[in-house]
Amino acid sequence: MEHRTRMMWQHPWRYRESIAFVAGIVVVGMLLQFATCEFAFDLLRSPVNLILGAGIVAIVAIVAVFRRNPVFAWFTDVPLSVTLIASLLLLGLVMGLTPQASTRVSGERLLTFVLGFDRMTHSWPFVLVYLTTLFSLGALIVKRLFPFRKSDYGFYLNHIGLWLLLFAAGLGAADMERYLMKVYEGEVEWRATDSRDRTVELPIAIELNDFYMEEYPPSLTVIDRQTGQSMPEKRPEFFPLEVKRPKGMLFGWEIELKSYIHDAVRNSDSTYHEVHMPGSSPAAYVSAYHPQTGERREGWVCPGNVSQLYMVLNLDSAYCIAATRPEPKRFVSDIRVYRKGEGTVDTQLEVNKPYRAGAWMIYQHGYDNLAGKMSNFSTVELIYDPWFPAVYAGIIMLAAGSVCMLWIGNRARRKEEENV
Repeated sequence: MEHRTRMMWQHPWRYRESIAFVAGIVVVGMLLQFATCEFAFDLLRSPVNLILGAGIVAIVAIVAVFRRNPVFAWFTDVPLSVTLIASLLLLGLVMGLTPQASTRVSGERLLTFVLGFDRMTHSWPFVLVYLTTLFSLGALIVKRLFPFRKSDYGFYLNHIGLWLLLFAAGLGAADMERYLMKVYEGEVEWRATDSRDRTVELPIAIELNDFYMEEYPPSLTVIDRQTGQSMPEKRPEFFPLEVKRPKGMLFGWEIELKSYIHDAVRNSDSTYHEVHMPGSSPAAYVSAYHPQTGERREGWVCPGNVSQLYMVLNLDSAYCIAATRPEPKRFVSDIRVYRKGEGTVDTQLEVNKPYRAGAWMIYQHGYDNLAGKMSNFSTVELIYDPWFPAVYAGIIMLAAGSVCMLWIGNRARRKEEENV
Protein backbone atom coordinates (compact mmCIF):
# COMPACT_ATOMS: atom_id res chain seq x y z
CA MET A 1 0.00 0.00 0.00
CA GLU A 2 1.44 3.39 -0.98
CA HIS A 3 1.80 5.97 1.82
CA ARG A 4 1.54 9.63 0.96
CA THR A 5 3.61 12.11 2.97
CA ARG A 6 1.66 15.20 3.95
CA MET A 7 3.30 18.34 2.63
CA MET A 8 4.16 21.28 4.87
CA TRP A 9 1.34 23.85 5.19
CA GLN A 10 -1.18 21.36 3.87
CA HIS A 11 -4.42 21.34 5.85
CA PRO A 12 -5.05 20.29 8.51
CA TRP A 13 -2.10 22.08 10.11
CA ARG A 14 -0.45 20.29 13.02
CA TYR A 15 2.66 20.67 15.19
CA ARG A 16 5.12 21.32 12.36
CA GLU A 17 3.17 24.30 11.13
CA SER A 18 2.54 25.52 14.68
CA ILE A 19 6.23 25.36 15.58
CA ALA A 20 7.19 27.12 12.33
CA PHE A 21 4.56 29.81 12.94
CA VAL A 22 5.63 30.55 16.51
CA ALA A 23 9.32 30.41 15.55
CA GLY A 24 8.58 32.98 12.84
CA ILE A 25 6.93 35.24 15.44
CA VAL A 26 10.03 34.97 17.67
CA VAL A 27 12.34 35.76 14.73
CA VAL A 28 10.24 38.81 13.81
CA GLY A 29 10.39 39.89 17.45
CA MET A 30 14.18 39.57 17.50
CA LEU A 31 14.45 41.65 14.32
CA LEU A 32 12.28 44.33 15.92
CA GLN A 33 14.44 44.10 19.04
CA PHE A 34 17.55 44.76 16.97
CA ALA A 35 15.91 47.61 15.06
CA THR A 36 13.98 49.46 17.79
CA CYS A 37 15.37 48.09 21.09
CA GLU A 38 12.69 47.01 23.57
CA PHE A 39 8.93 47.40 23.31
CA ALA A 40 7.74 50.79 24.60
CA PHE A 41 5.04 49.91 27.12
CA ASP A 42 4.43 53.61 27.77
CA LEU A 43 2.60 53.70 24.43
CA LEU A 44 -0.09 51.46 25.92
CA ARG A 45 -1.19 53.88 28.63
CA SER A 46 -4.90 54.46 29.00
CA PRO A 47 -6.92 54.91 26.83
CA VAL A 48 -4.67 53.21 24.24
CA ASN A 49 -4.74 49.91 26.11
CA LEU A 50 -8.54 50.09 26.33
CA ILE A 51 -8.80 50.65 22.59
CA LEU A 52 -6.33 47.84 21.90
CA GLY A 53 -8.24 45.55 24.25
CA ALA A 54 -11.49 46.31 22.47
CA GLY A 55 -9.74 45.55 19.17
CA ILE A 56 -8.53 42.19 20.47
CA VAL A 57 -12.03 41.29 21.61
CA ALA A 58 -13.47 42.34 18.24
CA ILE A 59 -10.92 40.28 16.31
CA VAL A 60 -11.44 37.11 18.34
CA ALA A 61 -15.20 37.58 17.93
CA ILE A 62 -14.71 37.08 14.19
CA VAL A 63 -14.07 33.42 15.01
CA ALA A 64 -17.78 33.09 15.74
CA VAL A 65 -18.42 33.83 12.08
CA PHE A 66 -15.49 31.97 10.48
CA ARG A 67 -14.99 29.20 13.04
CA ARG A 68 -15.31 26.49 10.36
CA ASN A 69 -12.44 27.94 8.32
CA PRO A 70 -9.43 25.54 8.52
CA VAL A 71 -7.06 28.37 9.48
CA PHE A 72 -9.31 29.51 12.33
CA ALA A 73 -9.79 25.88 13.36
CA TRP A 74 -6.00 25.45 13.61
CA PHE A 75 -5.66 28.76 15.46
CA THR A 76 -7.81 27.37 18.30
CA ASP A 77 -6.56 23.78 18.16
CA VAL A 78 -4.25 21.90 20.54
CA PRO A 79 -1.00 22.01 18.47
CA LEU A 80 -0.81 25.80 18.40
CA SER A 81 -1.89 26.10 22.04
CA VAL A 82 0.79 23.66 23.19
CA THR A 83 3.42 25.40 21.07
CA LEU A 84 2.53 28.84 22.45
CA ILE A 85 2.59 27.57 26.03
CA ALA A 86 5.95 25.88 25.42
CA SER A 87 7.40 29.08 23.94
CA LEU A 88 6.19 31.15 26.90
CA LEU A 89 7.71 28.59 29.28
CA LEU A 90 11.00 28.71 27.35
CA LEU A 91 11.08 32.52 27.45
CA GLY A 92 10.22 32.37 31.14
CA LEU A 93 13.08 29.94 31.74
CA VAL A 94 15.49 32.31 29.98
CA MET A 95 14.14 35.16 32.13
CA GLY A 96 14.69 33.11 35.28
CA LEU A 97 18.29 32.27 34.33
CA THR A 98 19.17 35.83 33.28
CA PRO A 99 19.55 38.72 35.77
CA GLN A 100 16.71 41.14 35.09
CA ALA A 101 17.36 44.89 35.08
CA SER A 102 14.85 47.53 36.15
CA THR A 103 16.09 49.86 33.40
CA ARG A 104 18.12 49.45 30.24
CA VAL A 105 21.84 49.97 30.81
CA SER A 106 23.86 49.65 27.62
CA GLY A 107 27.40 48.32 27.66
CA GLU A 108 26.71 45.69 30.31
CA ARG A 109 25.99 42.12 29.23
CA LEU A 110 25.89 43.16 25.57
CA LEU A 111 24.36 39.92 24.29
CA THR A 112 21.48 39.86 26.77
CA PHE A 113 20.98 43.59 26.21
CA VAL A 114 20.67 43.24 22.44
CA LEU A 115 18.41 40.19 22.62
CA GLY A 116 16.27 41.70 25.39
CA PHE A 117 16.95 38.85 27.82
CA ASP A 118 17.75 41.30 30.63
CA ARG A 119 14.19 42.73 30.44
CA MET A 120 12.29 39.79 29.05
CA THR A 121 8.77 41.07 29.64
CA HIS A 122 9.67 44.22 27.65
CA SER A 123 11.28 42.33 24.74
CA TRP A 124 9.56 42.13 21.38
CA PRO A 125 9.62 38.29 21.15
CA PHE A 126 7.85 37.98 24.51
CA VAL A 127 5.28 40.68 23.64
CA LEU A 128 4.43 39.12 20.26
CA VAL A 129 4.10 35.61 21.70
CA TYR A 130 1.97 37.02 24.52
CA LEU A 131 -0.36 38.81 22.08
CA THR A 132 -0.65 35.69 19.93
CA THR A 133 -1.57 33.69 23.02
CA LEU A 134 -4.25 36.25 23.88
CA PHE A 135 -5.70 35.97 20.36
CA SER A 136 -5.58 32.17 20.32
CA LEU A 137 -7.07 31.74 23.80
CA GLY A 138 -9.75 34.34 23.12
CA ALA A 139 -10.64 32.67 19.82
CA LEU A 140 -10.93 29.31 21.58
CA ILE A 141 -13.30 30.78 24.16
CA VAL A 142 -15.51 32.33 21.47
CA LYS A 143 -15.49 29.06 19.54
CA ARG A 144 -16.71 27.12 22.59
CA LEU A 145 -19.34 29.73 23.40
CA PHE A 146 -21.18 28.94 20.14
CA PRO A 147 -23.18 26.86 20.79
CA PHE A 148 -23.36 27.60 24.51
CA ARG A 149 -23.59 24.54 26.79
CA LYS A 150 -24.21 24.71 30.53
CA SER A 151 -22.16 21.57 31.03
CA ASP A 152 -19.03 23.51 29.94
CA TYR A 153 -19.22 25.92 32.88
CA GLY A 154 -15.89 24.64 34.24
CA PHE A 155 -14.19 25.30 30.89
CA TYR A 156 -15.72 28.78 30.65
CA LEU A 157 -14.62 29.76 34.17
CA ASN A 158 -11.11 28.36 33.72
CA HIS A 159 -10.32 29.76 30.28
CA ILE A 160 -12.11 33.10 30.65
CA GLY A 161 -10.34 33.59 33.98
CA LEU A 162 -6.96 32.83 32.40
CA TRP A 163 -7.67 35.15 29.48
CA LEU A 164 -8.80 37.95 31.81
CA LEU A 165 -5.68 37.47 33.95
CA LEU A 166 -3.35 37.66 30.94
CA PHE A 167 -5.32 40.54 29.42
CA ALA A 168 -5.35 42.70 32.58
CA ALA A 169 -1.81 41.88 33.70
CA GLY A 170 -0.32 42.60 30.27
CA LEU A 171 -2.26 45.60 28.98
CA GLY A 172 -2.63 47.04 32.48
CA ALA A 173 1.14 47.07 33.07
CA ALA A 174 1.42 50.41 31.25
CA ASP A 175 -0.96 52.06 33.73
CA MET A 176 0.92 50.80 36.77
CA GLU A 177 3.00 53.46 38.50
CA ARG A 178 5.44 53.25 41.40
CA TYR A 179 6.14 56.21 43.70
CA LEU A 180 8.40 56.79 46.68
CA MET A 181 7.23 59.19 49.39
CA LYS A 182 9.26 60.44 52.36
CA VAL A 183 6.94 61.31 55.26
CA TYR A 184 8.16 63.07 58.42
CA GLU A 185 6.56 62.48 61.80
CA GLY A 186 3.61 64.78 62.46
CA GLU A 187 3.44 65.96 58.84
CA VAL A 188 1.08 65.22 55.95
CA GLU A 189 2.73 64.50 52.60
CA TRP A 190 1.13 64.17 49.16
CA ARG A 191 4.22 64.67 46.99
CA ALA A 192 6.27 61.73 45.77
CA THR A 193 8.92 60.85 43.20
CA ASP A 194 8.00 58.60 40.29
CA SER A 195 10.16 56.06 38.44
CA ARG A 196 11.76 58.92 36.46
CA ASP A 197 12.74 60.82 39.64
CA ARG A 198 10.16 63.51 38.98
CA THR A 199 8.28 65.07 41.88
CA VAL A 200 4.53 64.73 41.39
CA GLU A 201 1.44 65.48 43.48
CA LEU A 202 -0.73 62.44 44.18
CA PRO A 203 -4.48 62.18 44.85
CA ILE A 204 -3.58 60.34 48.05
CA ALA A 205 -1.80 61.76 51.12
CA ILE A 206 -0.11 60.13 54.11
CA GLU A 207 0.48 61.42 57.62
CA LEU A 208 3.12 59.72 59.78
CA ASN A 209 1.88 59.52 63.35
CA ASP A 210 4.82 57.53 64.68
CA PHE A 211 7.75 55.37 63.61
CA TYR A 212 9.18 52.74 65.91
CA MET A 213 11.61 49.87 65.60
CA GLU A 214 12.53 46.68 67.42
CA GLU A 215 16.17 45.57 67.22
CA TYR A 216 18.04 42.34 67.64
CA PRO A 217 20.75 42.26 70.31
CA PRO A 218 24.15 43.19 68.86
CA SER A 219 27.22 40.95 68.72
CA LEU A 220 30.70 41.38 70.19
CA THR A 221 33.86 41.25 68.12
CA VAL A 222 37.56 41.90 68.68
CA ILE A 223 38.81 44.74 66.47
CA ASP A 224 42.16 46.24 65.61
CA ARG A 225 42.33 49.61 67.38
CA GLN A 226 44.23 51.16 64.48
CA THR A 227 42.23 49.89 61.48
CA GLY A 228 38.87 49.01 63.04
CA GLN A 229 39.04 45.62 61.28
CA SER A 230 37.33 42.67 63.01
CA MET A 231 39.71 39.87 63.90
CA PRO A 232 40.88 37.52 62.53
CA GLU A 233 41.00 39.49 59.30
CA LYS A 234 40.26 36.57 56.95
CA ARG A 235 37.50 35.03 59.08
CA PRO A 236 36.20 37.54 61.63
CA GLU A 237 34.66 36.07 64.78
CA PHE A 238 31.47 37.33 66.44
CA PHE A 239 29.87 36.53 69.80
CA PRO A 240 26.07 37.12 69.88
CA LEU A 241 24.84 38.74 73.08
CA GLU A 242 22.38 36.13 74.31
CA VAL A 243 21.49 35.91 77.99
CA LYS A 244 20.83 32.16 77.65
CA ARG A 245 24.35 31.63 76.26
CA PRO A 246 26.55 34.00 78.25
CA LYS A 247 29.92 32.37 77.49
CA GLY A 248 31.97 32.06 74.31
CA MET A 249 35.35 32.58 72.63
CA LEU A 250 36.67 35.54 70.62
CA PHE A 251 40.15 35.66 69.10
CA GLY A 252 41.61 33.49 71.87
CA TRP A 253 39.77 35.31 74.69
CA GLU A 254 37.14 33.65 76.88
CA ILE A 255 34.12 35.97 76.91
CA GLU A 256 31.40 35.99 79.58
CA LEU A 257 28.32 38.19 79.52
CA LYS A 258 27.77 39.55 83.03
CA SER A 259 24.88 41.93 82.37
CA TYR A 260 22.90 43.12 79.36
CA ILE A 261 20.61 46.16 78.98
CA HIS A 262 18.81 46.44 75.66
CA ASP A 263 17.63 50.03 76.20
CA ALA A 264 20.52 51.66 78.01
CA VAL A 265 21.64 55.24 78.58
CA ARG A 266 25.08 56.19 79.89
CA ASN A 267 24.87 56.96 83.60
CA SER A 268 28.48 58.16 83.93
CA ASP A 269 31.69 57.86 81.98
CA SER A 270 31.74 54.08 82.42
CA THR A 271 28.31 52.92 83.65
CA TYR A 272 24.85 52.46 82.12
CA HIS A 273 21.30 52.17 83.37
CA GLU A 274 18.04 51.15 81.71
CA VAL A 275 15.91 53.89 80.17
CA HIS A 276 13.21 53.21 77.58
CA MET A 277 13.59 56.14 75.20
CA PRO A 278 14.35 56.64 71.48
CA GLY A 279 17.98 57.60 72.17
CA SER A 280 18.78 54.46 74.16
CA SER A 281 21.27 51.87 72.91
CA PRO A 282 22.14 48.27 73.86
CA ALA A 283 24.92 47.94 76.42
CA ALA A 284 26.64 44.87 77.88
CA TYR A 285 28.95 44.36 80.82
CA VAL A 286 31.42 41.66 79.79
CA SER A 287 34.42 39.85 81.19
CA ALA A 288 37.34 38.76 78.99
CA TYR A 289 39.99 36.25 80.10
CA HIS A 290 43.03 35.11 78.09
CA PRO A 291 43.95 31.55 79.24
CA GLN A 292 47.51 31.72 77.89
CA THR A 293 48.57 35.02 79.46
CA GLY A 294 46.18 35.00 82.41
CA GLU A 295 45.06 38.58 81.64
CA ARG A 296 41.52 39.57 82.56
CA ARG A 297 39.50 42.58 81.47
CA GLU A 298 36.01 43.73 82.51
CA GLY A 299 33.84 46.62 81.47
CA TRP A 300 30.89 47.97 79.54
CA VAL A 301 30.59 47.71 75.76
CA CYS A 302 28.08 49.75 73.75
CA PRO A 303 27.65 50.21 69.97
CA GLY A 304 26.33 53.76 70.42
CA ASN A 305 24.09 55.69 68.06
CA VAL A 306 23.50 59.27 66.93
CA SER A 307 22.68 60.25 70.55
CA GLN A 308 25.31 58.28 72.44
CA LEU A 309 29.03 57.62 71.98
CA TYR A 310 30.18 54.06 71.60
CA MET A 311 32.04 52.25 74.37
CA VAL A 312 34.74 49.58 73.86
CA LEU A 313 36.66 47.33 76.23
CA ASN A 314 40.41 47.66 75.65
CA LEU A 315 42.26 44.36 75.78
CA ASP A 316 45.79 45.69 75.13
CA SER A 317 47.48 48.36 73.08
CA ALA A 318 46.48 46.66 69.80
CA TYR A 319 43.00 45.19 70.27
CA CYS A 320 39.70 45.91 71.96
CA ILE A 321 36.21 44.41 72.20
CA ALA A 322 33.45 46.34 70.43
CA ALA A 323 29.74 45.79 69.81
CA THR A 324 28.26 45.75 66.34
CA ARG A 325 25.33 47.93 65.34
CA PRO A 326 22.07 46.10 66.18
CA GLU A 327 20.11 44.82 63.17
CA PRO A 328 16.46 45.85 62.81
CA LYS A 329 14.05 43.13 63.88
CA ARG A 330 10.82 44.94 63.06
CA PHE A 331 10.01 48.50 62.07
CA VAL A 332 6.53 49.93 61.85
CA SER A 333 5.05 53.13 60.49
CA ASP A 334 1.82 54.25 62.15
CA ILE A 335 0.16 56.25 59.38
CA ARG A 336 -3.08 57.99 58.45
CA VAL A 337 -4.16 57.75 54.81
CA TYR A 338 -6.14 60.55 53.17
CA ARG A 339 -8.08 59.94 49.94
CA LYS A 340 -10.31 62.38 48.10
CA GLY A 341 -13.94 61.59 48.81
CA GLU A 342 -13.00 58.54 50.90
CA GLY A 343 -12.19 60.08 54.28
CA THR A 344 -9.21 58.95 56.37
CA VAL A 345 -7.97 55.57 57.54
CA ASP A 346 -5.44 54.82 60.30
CA THR A 347 -3.24 51.80 59.73
CA GLN A 348 0.22 50.40 60.38
CA LEU A 349 2.78 49.53 57.72
CA GLU A 350 5.34 46.78 58.16
CA VAL A 351 7.66 44.95 55.80
CA ASN A 352 5.59 42.39 53.86
CA LYS A 353 2.41 43.81 55.41
CA PRO A 354 1.19 46.50 52.98
CA TYR A 355 -2.10 48.38 53.04
CA ARG A 356 -4.48 48.59 50.09
CA ALA A 357 -6.49 51.74 49.48
CA GLY A 358 -8.58 51.26 46.36
CA ALA A 359 -6.24 51.08 43.38
CA TRP A 360 -3.29 52.02 45.62
CA MET A 361 -1.01 49.58 47.44
CA ILE A 362 1.15 51.15 50.16
CA TYR A 363 4.35 49.43 51.32
CA GLN A 364 6.87 50.12 54.07
CA HIS A 365 10.04 50.91 52.11
CA GLY A 366 12.67 52.43 54.39
CA TYR A 367 13.74 54.92 57.06
CA ASP A 368 16.79 56.92 58.14
CA ASN A 369 19.39 54.11 58.33
CA LEU A 370 21.88 56.31 60.16
CA ALA A 371 19.42 57.29 62.90
CA GLY A 372 17.94 53.80 63.17
CA LYS A 373 15.07 53.67 65.65
CA MET A 374 15.44 57.42 66.14
CA SER A 375 14.46 58.04 62.53
CA ASN A 376 12.02 60.94 62.26
CA PHE A 377 10.79 59.96 58.82
CA SER A 378 9.59 56.89 56.99
CA THR A 379 9.83 56.13 53.28
CA VAL A 380 6.78 54.43 51.81
CA GLU A 381 6.28 52.99 48.35
CA LEU A 382 2.95 53.57 46.63
CA ILE A 383 1.93 51.43 43.66
CA TYR A 384 -1.02 52.55 41.56
CA ASP A 385 -2.64 49.67 39.67
CA PRO A 386 -6.17 50.37 38.38
CA TRP A 387 -6.29 46.92 36.73
CA PHE A 388 -5.85 45.13 40.05
CA PRO A 389 -9.56 44.11 40.42
CA ALA A 390 -9.56 42.55 36.95
CA VAL A 391 -6.37 40.60 37.69
CA TYR A 392 -7.77 39.17 40.91
CA ALA A 393 -11.14 38.43 39.26
CA GLY A 394 -9.23 36.43 36.64
CA ILE A 395 -7.31 34.53 39.33
CA ILE A 396 -10.52 33.68 41.20
CA MET A 397 -12.28 32.52 38.02
CA LEU A 398 -9.23 30.48 36.98
CA ALA A 399 -9.06 28.74 40.37
CA ALA A 400 -12.82 28.10 40.47
CA GLY A 401 -12.80 26.74 36.92
CA SER A 402 -9.89 24.41 37.68
CA VAL A 403 -11.75 22.99 40.70
CA CYS A 404 -14.93 22.56 38.63
CA MET A 405 -13.10 20.80 35.81
CA LEU A 406 -11.45 18.41 38.28
CA TRP A 407 -14.82 17.70 39.90
CA ILE A 408 -16.51 17.15 36.52
CA GLY A 409 -13.68 14.85 35.42
CA ASN A 410 -13.87 12.76 38.60
CA ARG A 411 -17.64 12.48 38.30
CA ALA A 412 -17.36 11.31 34.69
CA ARG A 413 -14.71 8.76 35.66
CA ARG A 414 -16.90 7.36 38.44
CA LYS A 415 -19.81 6.98 36.02
CA GLU A 416 -17.61 5.07 33.60
CA GLU A 417 -16.45 2.77 36.38
CA GLU A 418 -20.05 2.12 37.43
CA ASN A 419 -21.04 1.23 33.84
CA VAL A 420 -18.18 -1.26 33.45
